[in-house]
Amino acid sequence: MAMASEGMLFRGNEASTLILTSGASGRIRALFSLRALQALLAFFNNLVFLLLFPFRKGTLLSSRLAWKTTSPSPSMPRRALAIRRLLEDADADPHPISLREYRLFPNSRGDTIFTQSWLPLSPHTHIRGVVFLMHGLNEHSGRYTNFAKQLNANGFKVYAMDWVGHGGSDGLHGYVHSLDDAVSDMKTILEKVINENPGLPCFCFGHSTGAAITLKALLDPKFESRIAGAVLTSPAVGVAPSHPILLVLAPIASFLLPTYQCSSAYKKGSRVSRDPEALIAKYSDPLVCTGPLRVRTGYEILRITSYLQQNLRKLRVPFFVLHGTADSVTDPVASQKLYVEASSTDKSIKLYEGFLHDLLFEPERDAITQDIIQWLNGRV
Repeated sequence: MAMASEGMLFRGNEASTLILTSGASGRIRALFSLRALQALLAFFNNLVFLLLFPFRKGTLLSSRLAWKTTSPSPSMPRRALAIRRLLEDADADPHPISLREYRLFPNSRGDTIFTQSWLPLSPHTHIRGVVFLMHGLNEHSGRYTNFAKQLNANGFKVYAMDWVGHGGSDGLHGYVHSLDDAVSDMKTILEKVINENPGLPCFCFGHSTGAAITLKALLDPKFESRIAGAVLTSPAVGVAPSHPILLVLAPIASFLLPTYQCSSAYKKGSRVSRDPEALIAKYSDPLVCTGPLRVRTGYEILRITSYLQQNLRKLRVPFFVLHGTADSVTDPVASQKLYVEASSTDKSIKLYEGFLHDLLFEPERDAITQDIIQWLNGRV
């Protein structure tokens, strides 16, 4: 195994003045903020009132609650759009370098999981490895098509899945009842990918919450021994509420109001890229959930990050963590903690000065992709 490399710091260009807010990730602090705490206390006060006086009309509750919900969106239109985009991408390129396909997998809970793959087409490309990709919160795997094709050009097959509630998979858009379910689905599909590619080293790539899911899966000894390495961009390793009492209230709220959305979280999004066009493309994409963070989803993020914080030393898989120092969605300091505490003997970290959360959608995305490919090349 290679020795752990030194941390490296890269400086980015000055941030753009255009500000678009994140409609998905980065609002856990807003969801569990003091304003949200006041809404929770009002909710519990009204709930007790109704329990004590069951025959009174619940006008107080309906008029003062600071929570709202949206009607469940059917997954079929999202899936149809994901498939149509895949087919259109294949038809648009007269000289394709990749074969892009999709598969639908039923999981153990009866949900259908949308997966896709990008396979090198050129007969001159020597296949050297496999990369399994996990997207971030409230986005989808199709956003990484350009990245996947660049990996194809360097001899890597790429496979990806949309978690439940995301992209072309089943579930209420943006709702995650349990990130452990996402971990379980990842393990199931990852095992299929490994079995279909015997003899090829398999790597994992995870972004943000997708990186947290990846890390938890790789703490399983069954997969630890079968994975050649992991690339983690802006991993959600350290996320904390703005007030300690919210750690007590969060599980209660997630039980009583799992799919509800806190209106206070809507205005506190974080800018995730310094590329204005990348921001517009993300937030005009109907497969990206841009509504307020759902209560249960926020609690699940707190839960998985808490688990990872307690188990960082158990990580032994080779890994490369990349993080922007100006990321206001996930904490770059937590990535440094991951780098220091993990037991992996082959580990690397790069911090990009001034870069934001969505590293593969920053203006310097090509250079960042080359950093990743160089790391992968050194391990095949």
